[in-house]
Amino acid sequence: MRAVTDTKDIPTKQDLIGFAPLVERALRGVVREALRKVARDGLPGDHHFYITCRTGEGGVELPPYLRAKFPEEITLVLQHQYWDLAVDDESFSVSLSFSGKTERLLIPFTAVSGFVDPSIDFGLQFKPAVVEPPAPPAEEPMPKPENPDQPKVVKLDSFRRS
Repeated sequence: MRAVTDTKDIPTKQDLIGFAPLVERALRGVVREALRKVARDGLPGDHHFYITCRTGEGGVELPPYLRAKFPEEITLVLQHQYWDLAVDDESFSVSLSFSGKTERLLIPFTAVSGFVDPSIDFGLQFKPAVVEPPAPPAEEPMPKPENPDQPKVVKLDSFRRS
């Protein structure tokens, strides 16, 4: 058995379990837990993060001027000047300085496309999160005759004209 380091290595043709989305979700959990640790304890040593996010993703909150300047992606740097980092199960929020103005951003983890800690050459890249479509409604089974050996009787009365 070999370890999978990239979700493109997971075969999808026969994957009825959905390992690729499971791995993506687990790796997003690595980002979440790293940010939780930093929110609680601060950045240790030389650690710092570059977090790239898709700005058009649902749930991303940033000021209109930043959305206009970065219509597709923005890379956030968490190193020396960040404040009030807060992390929950679905997203993180942080205050950062842009051209001398402090702004509060909210980023769902599904919007994160890259996470790098260059101090230790660690990085993760993510595909856009796949939202699973709802399962189609189950088809109702055809009613079985009470006695399968007995022929089915069709009454013609309903087809007759009065």
